[in-house]
Amino acid sequence: MTNKEFAEVLEKRTIAFAIQILKFSSSLPSTTESLVLRHQLSKSGTSIGANYREANRSRSPKDFKNKISISLAEASETDYWLEIIEEMNLVNNPNISKMRIEAKELLAIFTSIVSKL
Repeated sequence: MTNKEFAEVLEKRTIAFAIQILKFSSSLPSTTESLVLRHQLSKSGTSIGANYREANRSRSPKDFKNKISISLAEASETDYWLEIIEEMNLVNNPNISKMRIEAKELLAIFTSIVSKL
């Protein structure tokens, strides 16, 4: 797989993840605490792909590394919010474990990219 093909696949993967996060977020209860978690999760879960797309359209290697580093941080943050939601048993959704696995896989991918730059 070429770098361009890899980038296209990863962009699509981050879009699918963002959609999954947004659908999941909307299923959270409407308590004050859950609204905070919904907001934070939605922001971090969608920011992964947005920053990756920006990285792929960056103007310099330094800009590319910066945007990839943001994607990495957002993937970590997304797993953090999912863990809190899971630990608090806010929803009975078997997909939360799958989303946590995907967040960790994205984190590993972006960590690998950053380490090679």
